[in-house]
Amino acid sequence: MSSFISQESIDEVNEKTDIVSLVGEYLPLSQRGNDWWGCCPFHHEKTPSFSVSPEKKFYYCFGCHASGTAINFIMDMEKLSFPDAIEHLAKKAGVALHYKNAGAELSKEDSFAKLKGEYIDLYNRVATTFHFMLMETPQGKFALDYILKRGLTRETLEKFKIGYSPENRKWLRTFLSERNFSKEFLDKSGLFSSKHPDYAFFSDRLMFPIFDRKGDVVAMGGRFLRGDPQKSPKYLNSGDLIQYKKGNTLYAFNFAKQAIREHKKVIFCEGYMDCIAYHQCGINYAVAPLGTALTDEQINIIKPFVEEVLLSFDSDGAGQNATKKAILMCRRKGLTVKIIKLSGGKDPAEIMLNFGPETLTNEVKHAILDNDYLLSKLQEVYPKKTPEGKAKASLVFFTYIDSLQSDVQKDACLDQLCQTYEIDQEAARKDYVNRDKLSQRFSRNVNTEQEKEADHSKIKVTAELRAVLTAVTDDVSLFQKMCKEISVGDLEDPLAKKLFVIMEDCSKSGSFSVSSILGRCDDDNFRKLIGKSGEEYSSKIEQSVSDSIVLLKRNSLERKRLSLVNQIKDVESRVTGTDEELLKDLVSQKMDIDTQIKLLKG
Repeated sequence: MSSFISQESIDEVNEKTDIVSLVGEYLPLSQRGNDWWGCCPFHHEKTPSFSVSPEKKFYYCFGCHASGTAINFIMDMEKLSFPDAIEHLAKKAGVALHYKNAGAELSKEDSFAKLKGEYIDLYNRVATTFHFMLMETPQGKFALDYILKRGLTRETLEKFKIGYSPENRKWLRTFLSERNFSKEFLDKSGLFSSKHPDYAFFSDRLMFPIFDRKGDVVAMGGRFLRGDPQKSPKYLNSGDLIQYKKGNTLYAFNFAKQAIREHKKVIFCEGYMDCIAYHQCGINYAVAPLGTALTDEQINIIKPFVEEVLLSFDSDGAGQNATKKAILMCRRKGLTVKIIKLSGGKDPAEIMLNFGPETLTNEVKHAILDNDYLLSKLQEVYPKKTPEGKAKASLVFFTYIDSLQSDVQKDACLDQLCQTYEIDQEAARKDYVNRDKLSQRFSRNVNTEQEKEADHSKIKVTAELRAVLTAVTDDVSLFQKMCKEISVGDLEDPLAKKLFVIMEDCSKSGSFSVSSILGRCDDDNFRKLIGKSGEEYSSKIEQSVSDSIVLLKRNSLERKRLSLVNQIKDVESRVTGTDEELLKDLVSQKMDIDTQIKLLKG
């Protein structure tokens, strides 16, 4: 809280922080005269132009002109706020911070920071409690036996603070209330059901605390262990909270950041267990996205420290789709990308369990470049010997070439495509120049194929149904966001209504997940359509849901407007003295709806 940390404390932190040692934790430094020099961490360079002065306690880059004190440096490197940076450095330097104006009214910014700190404290306490439940209590023994059989050691369980949430859903509320946490505070913590506040959001699950970059617990993930899998999702994860934004957080980054800097590389893997498996095998630069897909913000977290990204997603269809999307995202940011081919099993945790650390380490050593991976996958889909196969493979690979930052790289990859598919280089270059026009034609063909498939399944996918499908996800908060703006009465399409009611039922029962939604469907074709929607919208799910809400609201308003127009025409055709007020009311309603539609159209 910036206004409460005294200036004397800030000065003491600056004075007692060894800026050379601090910067040296992030990049190699060599002494020249009185100052120390290294390559700037804030822009790409090969010749050191970044100087650190121990006497002035100041750094300066002669290339990009970045400069400041130890506080500025740690803020930029760790993406910390000013008060968080001071608290971080004070802890390292052994400085006891003093605060001023403790009794004064808090500013809006300080109130937010105070509340955020209180929720972090709550989550740290709950994680410690759940860990104790797993390691030391009879009710957690079956969960402990399960995770030990999965190959994790007790040391790993301690390091990652893995725990168990009790089966009794009312236990946590009672436990925390007895420790003087207020009802209002707990209601907004994300630890309890929004519909039934006395019920814990996580129950009878193996718990994975989610840490921020400083090592504080800010959220939770819980794995299903027993019961009916159709009624519970495999994983439940915290939604966005005051102290946690899943799209801006990487699981295990707090454990991995030093190794990432040392190796100048990172492994992106699919989930908690995969990431933990890498760490247990001594590969400490692995992290995992906390959502359905890797985000630009998550890539930006590691970008200043790495030259190479290794992707280790599952070998199933969803994992391979995630790999292809991640390749393009990382390449657009100028990062070299390699793919870890998991030949020994479906995922890293399975390989570690069945074949041991050496096999997983060997898989990492033999990671292949992304262009080789993509071309091998293209050959599985598009035959090399047919003209159509050559053309379609080229158009798909052109998207990858576009993501590359270097013209030399683009030219080399175009040559590789020609060699792989035995294509004339001049013809390939002409197609590459005209790729946008060719892609449009190709997209039309794909759309035609999709329409045929929809006809075959006898399901007409209307814009309204497609909009509701965007909310089919394991994240109930996205559907709840839709429910705040849309009700089933706003829908016209029968299948859209049916799906909306199913999702409402799942939400009210506290078992909202894709598997639960599918389990309540009685039509195979409808079930297939719902299953496909998860992959289609996974990359930009939150934006897709927001766009869908606007579409559904606009459609509902348009229907109401049309009804009012017809009523107005009817009344106008038979105006009497008593109908004057009715006409005014109808026109007023129409004007109000016209305004709402105009606002939605932006």
